[in-house]
Amino acid sequence: MPLYTYLFLLIALSLIILSIRFFILRKKNISVELYIEALRNENNGHFETAVITYETALNEVNKIRFHGTLKNKIIQKIKLLHTVVEYNNNLHFIR
Repeated sequence: MPLYTYLFLLIALSLIILSIRFFILRKKNISVELYIEALRNENNGHFETAVITYETALNEVNKIRFHGTLKNKIIQKIKLLHTVVEYNNNLHFIR
């Protein structure tokens, strides 16, 4: 068989695998749902709950390994929320 038929089969197989993976990840994207829930908790002022949910979302993102920007956003949010929680705890001691 000529080389171009092997190349065509390789391209077709890789497209099928990538499309199946895309549809599976799109349906089972728990990390994005957890991120949205944590963002909702953060906006409502439940910072401790938001930190826990962000950490759970970060664990889910690490399992998938394809959401680099989401991982960076979650890490920044966790750092910020730890600072806010510490500030609120220190504010209670001052009063």
